[in-house]
Amino acid sequence: MKRYIQLFTLGAFLVGGLTSCNDFLDREPLDKVTPENFFSSEEELAAYAINNYNFETVDGSYGLNFFGKDNDTDNQVSGGSNNFWVPGNKKVPSDEGDWSSNSNKQWTWRNIRSCNYFFEQVLPRYEAGSILGNQDNVKHYIGEMYVIRAYNYYKMLLRYGDLPIVEVPLPDIQEELVAASERQPRNKVARFIIEDLKRAQELLLDKSPDGKKNRISKNVAYLLHARVALFEATWEKYHRGTAFVPGGTGWSGKDSQGYNADTEINYFLDEAMSASKVVGDQMVNVLAENTDTPEGMNASLESINPYYTMFCDEDMSGYDEVLLWKQFSLDMNVTNNLQMELERNGAGSGWTRGMVNSFLMRNGLPIYASGSGYDPNWEVEGVNKTLTDRDSRIVIFTKKPGDVNYYNADGTSDVSKIDLIFGDSQTGTTTGYIIKKGKHYSPVMANDHSQGTSGGIVFRGAEALLIYMEASYEKNGNIDATADKYWRALRTRAKVDPDYNKTIAATDMMKEAEGDFGAYSHGQLIDATLYNIRRERRNELCAEALRWEDLKRWRALDQLKDTPFRPQGMLYWGSVYEEQTKDKCIVDPAKGNMSPESSGPYIYPYEKITVNNDIYNQGGFKFTPAHYLEPIGAAVFRQTASDAGDFTSSNVYQNPGWLYEANTGAVSVE
Repeated sequence: MKRYIQLFTLGAFLVGGLTSCNDFLDREPLDKVTPENFFSSEEELAAYAINNYNFETVDGSYGLNFFGKDNDTDNQVSGGSNNFWVPGNKKVPSDEGDWSSNSNKQWTWRNIRSCNYFFEQVLPRYEAGSILGNQDNVKHYIGEMYVIRAYNYYKMLLRYGDLPIVEVPLPDIQEELVAASERQPRNKVARFIIEDLKRAQELLLDKSPDGKKNRISKNVAYLLHARVALFEATWEKYHRGTAFVPGGTGWSGKDSQGYNADTEINYFLDEAMSASKVVGDQMVNVLAENTDTPEGMNASLESINPYYTMFCDEDMSGYDEVLLWKQFSLDMNVTNNLQMELERNGAGSGWTRGMVNSFLMRNGLPIYASGSGYDPNWEVEGVNKTLTDRDSRIVIFTKKPGDVNYYNADGTSDVSKIDLIFGDSQTGTTTGYIIKKGKHYSPVMANDHSQGTSGGIVFRGAEALLIYMEASYEKNGNIDATADKYWRALRTRAKVDPDYNKTIAATDMMKEAEGDFGAYSHGQLIDATLYNIRRERRNELCAEALRWEDLKRWRALDQLKDTPFRPQGMLYWGSVYEEQTKDKCIVDPAKGNMSPESSGPYIYPYEKITVNNDIYNQGGFKFTPAHYLEPIGAAVFRQTASDAGDFTSSNVYQNPGWLYEANTGAVSVE
């Protein structure tokens, strides 16, 4: 069985026409794996499905992984080079890039082909009643595969927009593969994904058969359904009329007949509302409790704050809010090194000052508002003082000087020091605001990179509340009773005054825009109510790998085309930290660990080393709209063009602002 699974999940031939027949012919003969004898039992379906799980979460690789996916945004930064922010530096791949089934990326046509093969083999047997075992479980595992195909398609949609829609495993015949590679308008792709998820909802059990939530459940299908629908609704709304949507100016697709923007946007908003409400109504009263303690665990490694430990526990099955999580285990030899980074170090990342400033005071007022109680001079006294009386989330998820790194076996503790601001790209914190979300307190995990066994959340229910709030406001322009209930529940857990109207009335959009890209859509400031919904999402989902998706769907980066953005960290020059760390501070354009005082009093992560630093040379983050989508590699057009001398004859057209020639940068596109 393992041999069979490996063949079809790791060595499957291409869907979409991007590999050669020779590659396929070099593989092991199919008669050695006898597929006709597989897929005959509940256990075989379960094994095939779990082998196709590739959800984004904590993994075993070095680096901050899941909690660092939002790096180099307005939320958190690494300080390293990122071509996304340097127009012209990101290039069209000379090969197929991530469009290829042979790509090392997590979500490719290879994964989708594996799902299609499953359906081709299993659905006729299911309909004939020939699969042995508990039939509810048989249906469940088929439902899992619909979720998996939907998830892989969604990840491709995020990167490329328009996609081929392929529901069967194609034969290795060039003409058929090329024909099937024709890209379909993104709204049709999103509708296809949602239809897969609706099929899954009909088949899945309310609770997964494993009982521990390491496998997909019905609520996972509903939450992913809501996420996809909200993404597509807001993408089509804020990119409306451009080359990034069907029929827009400059769109390269061939068939936008029947596309109506209002119809599509409303359809997806309705889908987002209905699907998120299914999950939200179950979650609103069972959100993990926030006890607001300074630490999440005691010296015995017992949870004293469930909201905190929900993100780092070794067993996440007991948290109602967690819908799906990945388990790590020494016994199974599946571990991560996340805790060595988070407990001992700064993990080469850090909250931005804009992120920190977005968190409200506990009285519900922005820090700049009259009567908030915030004193800007607190920054001089350091991070601990800066976070006084703030939203509990930024307090408990920020590692401050004096906080516990980990507990020793004898009950004593190793504590965090401000010196971490001078670490390297893997051990230090780039901004002074150290990310603590996901940090366990185990001394074993802290000191041995091969011993990490804290779990990884894949989906959690609080997202459903946020989706409903946003979708309902985008659709109807008001906060309805359901959104009101959801919003108050999230703020109450965060120890913030639940009266969001108080916050809205005190919101100054010009001030919020200083450190929050989400204050904009299409280069224009949004209204204060919508902004505060986006603020709630930003604060609740910080470091959970969703910020890039949000910024792209909101079209929240256009304002950076001409005006660079310089991410800031904490106040350093003139603060207590300057005196405390003067022997470790190095200001040097080639090997510095601190931005010079001449740059400003705050830490500027991209200005510590200025030699060969493109982001510094252009004055900060700059953006070109072509980067909202990824370029397709030149080899794709070479393999699919009907005229070998004219790549534009391919039905796999290039994305807006990208050329067909390899190693070229983006060009202007509106």
